[in-house]
Amino acid sequence: MDEIHGSTLGDQLDRLHAEHRRYAQRLEELLQKPYLTEDEQLEEVRLKKLKLHAKDLIFAIERRIPAVA
Repeated sequence: MDEIHGSTLGDQLDRLHAEHRRYAQRLEELLQKPYLTEDEQLEEVRLKKLKLHAKDLIFAIERRIPAVA
C-alpha cells in the first residue's frame, strides 16, 4: 500500500515539476519582450504566484516522500 501511495506522490511531483517548468518558460517569454501590455503584466504576476505555489507543493511532497519510503 505504501508503494501505491508513494507512486501517487511521485505522479503528483512529476506533474508539479512540469507545471513549474511551463510557468517558468512562459515567464521567460514575457521577460524577453521590451514592453508588456497590461494583460501581459497581469499574466506575469499570476504566473509568478502559480510558479511559487507549485514550488511550495513540490517541497511539501518531497518532505512527505521519505516518511512514506
